[in-house]
Amino acid sequence: MNAPLAHPPKIDALEGATPVMAQFLTAKASQPDAILFFRMGDFYELFFRDAEVAAAAIGITLTKRGKHQGEDIPMCGMPVHAAEGYIARLIRMGFKVAICEQMEDPAEARKRGSKAVVRRDIVRVVTPGTLTEDSLLDARGANRLAAVAIRKGRAAVAVVELSAGAVDCVACEIGDLGATLAAFRPSEVLVTDKGFSDPDLKAALDGSGGVVQALASAVAEPVAAGGRVARLYGVASLDGFGAFEEAEVSALGLIAAYLETTQAGKVPALSPPRRSGDAGFLAIDPATRLSLEIDRTQRGEREGSLLACLDRTVTSGGARALAERIARPLRHPVEINHGLDAVEWLLERRSLRRDLRDGLKASADVARAVSRLALGRGGPRDLGAIRAGLTIAEALAGLFTLSPDPLTGPPARIVACLDRLTLSPDLARLMLDLAGGLADEPPHLARDGGFVKPGFRPELDAARTLRDDSRRVVADLEARAVAESGVPFKVRHNAVLGYFLETTSKHAEPLFRAGPESPFIHRQTLAAQVRFTTVELSELDAKISQAGHRALAMEGETFEVWRRTVQDLARPLQAVADALAELDATAALAEWAEEVGAVRPVVDDSRVFSVEAGRHPVVEAAVKKAGDPFTPNDCRLDGDGAGCARLSIVTGPNMAGKSTFLRQNALLVVLAQAGCFVPARAMRLGVVDRLFSRVGAGDDLARGRSTFMMEMVETAAILTQATPSSFIVLDEIGRGTATYDGLAIAWACAEALHDVNRSRTLFATHYHELARLEERLDHVCNLSMRAREWNGDLVFLHEAVPGAADRSYGVQVAKLAGVPPAVVARARAVLDRLETEKAAQGRLDDLPLFAVMEPPAPPQTSALDDAVAALDPDALSPREALEALYRLKGLSRP
Repeated sequence: MNAPLAHPPKIDALEGATPVMAQFLTAKASQPDAILFFRMGDFYELFFRDAEVAAAAIGITLTKRGKHQGEDIPMCGMPVHAAEGYIARLIRMGFKVAICEQMEDPAEARKRGSKAVVRRDIVRVVTPGTLTEDSLLDARGANRLAAVAIRKGRAAVAVVELSAGAVDCVACEIGDLGATLAAFRPSEVLVTDKGFSDPDLKAALDGSGGVVQALASAVAEPVAAGGRVARLYGVASLDGFGAFEEAEVSALGLIAAYLETTQAGKVPALSPPRRSGDAGFLAIDPATRLSLEIDRTQRGEREGSLLACLDRTVTSGGARALAERIARPLRHPVEINHGLDAVEWLLERRSLRRDLRDGLKASADVARAVSRLALGRGGPRDLGAIRAGLTIAEALAGLFTLSPDPLTGPPARIVACLDRLTLSPDLARLMLDLAGGLADEPPHLARDGGFVKPGFRPELDAARTLRDDSRRVVADLEARAVAESGVPFKVRHNAVLGYFLETTSKHAEPLFRAGPESPFIHRQTLAAQVRFTTVELSELDAKISQAGHRALAMEGETFEVWRRTVQDLARPLQAVADALAELDATAALAEWAEEVGAVRPVVDDSRVFSVEAGRHPVVEAAVKKAGDPFTPNDCRLDGDGAGCARLSIVTGPNMAGKSTFLRQNALLVVLAQAGCFVPARAMRLGVVDRLFSRVGAGDDLARGRSTFMMEMVETAAILTQATPSSFIVLDEIGRGTATYDGLAIAWACAEALHDVNRSRTLFATHYHELARLEERLDHVCNLSMRAREWNGDLVFLHEAVPGAADRSYGVQVAKLAGVPPAVVARARAVLDRLETEKAAQGRLDDLPLFAVMEPPAPPQTSALDDAVAALDPDALSPREALEALYRLKGLSRP
């Protein structure tokens, strides 16, 4: 959805504005759709419509300040030190915030005249997709800005994670936009102002979950966009990054233009775009992601999702790497098996894995620290994070003993990580510099000082000594003056003379007789005292008064040197961060596999889906926490084998585990293709190109779609997009309409999936008539979830067994749910009667489905109907009409 806009007064309203209000209105005109935080001393002030919107949104007091063109100016504000919390709340609500800072000290402005206004400028525009501060970000989740462009019938999605510097670019078919965009889960999405007319793009944006921002279409023109991207990377051409499609260049251009605007000219440290076609990843549309609860539950929470169940990472970077791995499973068996090789290698080396994870715990978020420092928003703690990351990288590289034997040495994926952990000479020098010069516990802000270690810069140590120990320095100088002159001096200080030497008039007489050669210079004579100074004391006075400022300035210079070094080394630093994150994610998957007894799946190019004793990872974790066992189940679907089933009709009562069984097998596909081990005794998977899940129901009232309409929309997407390499789970197709309508739709969908799409499919239903498809179609089998009645109660066994269920046990489930006994008894009686009548009518053996239905009997008419039909109102006199009315009334009586 779009964020509410904060409209300012028209810019032609500058006439009559005070200098400060004119400055505000001018800044506001450059960012009309953002709430402007206007720095005034120690506060950020908001004016006009911005103040009204922000006060209502975040609950701060709305006041008034002065007048503009005869009307009061609404105003609200907050202290600078508290602003970050308010900004975070506004961003979470979908607003943009422009930060207008004071660019000079008020004293500098006064030099230009008493009425001069402090120079201010917008230094940054904060939006949902461009956050970099730790306090505004989820440490374990990525925060992405995406852009979507369509050119010449092709679509592209470009994505940047500004906080870590990662850039991805995916070209795809227009129909795949929804799945591609949903895989990145962006916080903000950029499109052109003409893009909303495309229905596929609009549907993709609706499913993305991000705030949508529209930019001018001219920004996405390929030539202009390419030039803007080249400037962003500081290159003459994009050819060195690969051969981009026009749509990709346009999408990257949208991001480059937005970063130019929001970052106020600061150049972020970005990695080269990682190009990946849509064919490289398992396509999972937004509805399927929501249904399977891959990274968020249907309530929008991380806890309870597949990702939360797997996550054993010990670093924030590793958590983000794992999340990306699960969100974008691969499609090529070779790449998938590379990931499985790495997990298996670490799984078999428990001691090495323990040491690796222990070492990673001491690491820090290098990627985000580099990004903040490159944008000029970082502080000494970010330098500390880089120092820790480099130190840990060097230590971890030594943990692994590279063997030339491919059977015992690390697999290729881990070797690639170790290569990136090997520090270049420049990185090694930076690490040593930070180790020797950066304080062990650096402060958050550079302006506070105190982050450079003593001994690193002698001149800084001298300034600190003067600042922190001036009393001792003055005492030493006083003692030297007394020893040199023999006069009992005392060092004093006042605002006029500064530091001076004071003695009595009697003791001062020798100094007057010493003449001009004396190092003691007369300053002032009082009634009983005489005051002197020396060159050293005058210099000391100046040094002491400036020592604090000089110390902070020198620390600032040191920080800027380090910051520029980090900026210059951003790409190798990001490579180190990526390697640490990947090792953490891989070790975490090995840890999880050991905990739950997961096994390595066999992944190949076949059409087989074979699982022995598979388990739902999330449900199993939940029931184990409650102390209950989880019942594993087998599943076999084969898209190639003659006589083998590729479509299973799954029947059984509610609460018997049909939905869990369906989701379980879909999640095993996600895990296997993400390079994870799977909770099963064994698994073989022919790679899946598209995963579909229609499990559960929900409406979309905002777009006027009922539950059944949403079900049909999602089913239509499956039937039009699924291929023989796809994997589909469907639950209760047709349940949202009349029984015969629903049965007809379910039957037709099953036939289409079998004959046309030829996909591997699990089809759960309560329409037991569908079980007859096993006899009619070559590649269909029946599965049922076992349940038994015991002493009038229903017992769920949660076992999937061959064959169709004999009944749905709906009345028994109603009893378990607490429906009043009288209602349950009445339901049982009605069910018995309906089943008896159905048996009397015969079975639905002849298809098309309802050919056995009797044609409707002709309607019967009553005497009243005949009498009314015989009347000719135009031929009746008034008296005849009255008599006819009495006659009709008589016929209407029972």
